[in-house]
Amino acid sequence: MPPIHPRPAVRSRLAFASAAPAPMHGRPAPDSAPRHALRVGTGLAQRALAATGLALAGWLPLSVQAQTVYVSSEKDHKVHVMDAAGKLQSSISVCQRPRDLKPSPDRTRLYVVCGDSNQLGVIDRATGKQIDSIKVGDSPELLDLSPDGKTAYVTLEDESVLAAYDLASKKPLFKVRTGGEPEGVLITPDGKTAYVTSEDANVVHVIDLAARKVVKDIKAGQRPRRFALSPDGKELWVTNELGASVSVIDTGSQSVKATLEFRIAGLRASDITPVGVTMTRDGQTAWVSLGRANQVAEVDVASRQVRRTVLAGKRAWGLALSPDEAVLYVTNGLSDDMTLIDTRQGKAIRTVAAGRVPHTPLVLAR
Repeated sequence: MPPIHPRPAVRSRLAFASAAPAPMHGRPAPDSAPRHALRVGTGLAQRALAATGLALAGWLPLSVQAQTVYVSSEKDHKVHVMDAAGKLQSSISVCQRPRDLKPSPDRTRLYVVCGDSNQLGVIDRATGKQIDSIKVGDSPELLDLSPDGKTAYVTLEDESVLAAYDLASKKPLFKVRTGGEPEGVLITPDGKTAYVTSEDANVVHVIDLAARKVVKDIKAGQRPRRFALSPDGKELWVTNELGASVSVIDTGSQSVKATLEFRIAGLRASDITPVGVTMTRDGQTAWVSLGRANQVAEVDVASRQVRRTVLAGKRAWGLALSPDEAVLYVTNGLSDDMTLIDTRQGKAIRTVAAGRVPHTPLVLAR
């Protein structure tokens, strides 16, 4: 694949300070068999875009404009509320060091795990306030909900467990022992299985939720982090932060069927740190954040090849697609901002301040 030259983003400052992302340089890398070598092109020296008078609201489709973007900020202890264009609307004070965000099935509430206060905060969307909290174990990382929204499953980093909590009674239900530093958790649509990454053990645990035990360990790459499940449920994509790769798991055989390696000429493999991953509803496209490489990659799922890359901010991490998938929101943890990407053109349209150490973006209809 020839080098791709992503356009720099137009930056917009709100009430926060932010830093501009560093430009990248790159050329295609050779293939590596039998693994799929993803040739990632990077931009040449970038010109900062002057004030262009871009009316972002005019650029955004009407379906996108009628959305709200939530961003958890670890150092602000808040969830910032923005409109679709990234303009700050309000900030919700929550528990200490908010990380992952998930909506209730009816979208009236948000659940946020807080790593320093060991809590699961409950936010009422109508009032824009945290209305309740649930005490959880030590250093919660990420969460997922049961399909009926009654149970929260939380990875507890310091305890090396997946913990389940009843949201109505606020009581713990059970814990399942995992490898060290569990992070990613994904509950299957039938509610029967949980997948959990262990950063220390370099495995994906397959947990039978009825039996409350690990039934299989799948060897992944180095430091596996987060998941995306294909719409047909047949493939589970797992980012490997220190392996500069994604493992593709066949959920039928519960084994790795392919490994996608990201390469950027001019960068060490240690500077390419995939963490966030999300997939479109048709299962044709995956977006992967490349961490310290300061970029996101658009990957063709069928061929497992990079279509293009887009320059974001420093340590591109969290990802969220708008419901119509026209916009990708990327939180950049080391530049304290969020990049908005036009997914159809593959261009960064705007970067906005997003609080100190933004973690997770979440986009919901108003």
